[in-house]
Amino acid sequence: MRSIWNGAISFGLVSIPIKLVNATESHSISFRQIHLADGGRIRYRKVCELDGEEVSGADIGKGYEEADGAIIPITDEDLAQLPISTARTIEIMSFVPSEEIDPLQLDAAYYLAANGPTAAKPYTLLREALKRSRKVAIAKYALRGRERLGMLRVVDDVIAMHGLLWPDEIRTPEGVAPEADVSVREAELDLADALMATLGEVEMASLHDDYREAVEAMITAKAGGAFEPSEAVVEPSGGQVIDLMAALEKSVREAKASRGGADPDAESDDGSAASRAPAEVTPIGRRAAATAPKAVGGKKSTASTAAGKAAGTGTARSTKTARSVETASGSGKAAGSVGSTGSPKASGTSGGTKSTAKKTTSAAGKKTAAKKTTATTTAKAATKTASRTTAKATAKNGGAAKAGTRQASATRKKASA
Repeated sequence: MRSIWNGAISFGLVSIPIKLVNATESHSISFRQIHLADGGRIRYRKVCELDGEEVSGADIGKGYEEADGAIIPITDEDLAQLPISTARTIEIMSFVPSEEIDPLQLDAAYYLAANGPTAAKPYTLLREALKRSRKVAIAKYALRGRERLGMLRVVDDVIAMHGLLWPDEIRTPEGVAPEADVSVREAELDLADALMATLGEVEMASLHDDYREAVEAMITAKAGGAFEPSEAVVEPSGGQVIDLMAALEKSVREAKASRGGADPDAESDDGSAASRAPAEVTPIGRRAAATAPKAVGGKKSTASTAAGKAAGTGTARSTKTARSVETASGSGKAAGSVGSTGSPKASGTSGGTKSTAKKTTSAAGKKTAAKKTTATTTAKAATKTASRTTAKATAKNGGAAKAGTRQASATRKKASA
């Protein structure tokens, strides 16, 4: 490739001779102006406005025009005498992460080629240092009569330089954003996200200029005399979007169809257009309430559980107490059989008998004298049986005997009452 500039990279005290080569090329088709009557070329001639004579390139210089129209001549010697250290040098100033470079600043791109065998070692050193640091170099250089800003980075095994616009050359986007206060619904964002996911990614190498190819085909056909003009198919322009949701849904379906999906205009079995079916989207920021059903009666269930536990505990305690009483009175069942017929029953279920007698007395109020006499006789028999049982239990277990004594005492008091 032909170089457009020769100089050196200044990397501290290291100087790397390089050649500047264009990294891009334009494939756009250019046209000439012609005279419609006879097809002759229209040419521009450089004419002096003072004497009206055509001037050749050797007689043309440069000058600066002031606000009042006065011209100040500037020669190449004047520019050569300016104290610019970057006249033939790409002077590296700093190294920064590539994320700090605004893409708006990017300008023309160049390849930097090592100029000569002696430049191979320092060139490779700078290239590997840039690779390992994962940074880019910011540099100044002079090209085509002006000092410029550049960014050096590694592309494959070559150092590339991007021309950068100066920060004061980037215009602020004043009055560009919509002035109206517009709010976007979450459903619209979901559809936009679905459209982006449907379009997916693309290989940059597969993209090409369709318009340029069409122009080249037309020129080839006209040159061979086989060109037949046809009416251009003009697609309707986008105008104002009335229903944004409908437009997004249709865009998602058409994008799926273009990627090998179903026909967006195909009809289903019931005759309805498939295009009317809602697009499949992935909601953004879905709340937890939408995915998990809300628990109902949580506190009520907790309370019920607690009540159940309490009831279970109370039942266990009652069962334990009944067993203790049954154990204490179990040894007296045989002796109780010698006495009255109701003695064993009263001894085994003395607690139940007392509670039933008390409730019956409170509910009925007035009982016959015969029933009261029978209750008193039964209580006395239970007292004798409990006393005999307590005496026998004392010999085996002192604690159980004391418990039986307290039980017997309580029975006598309640029977007397």
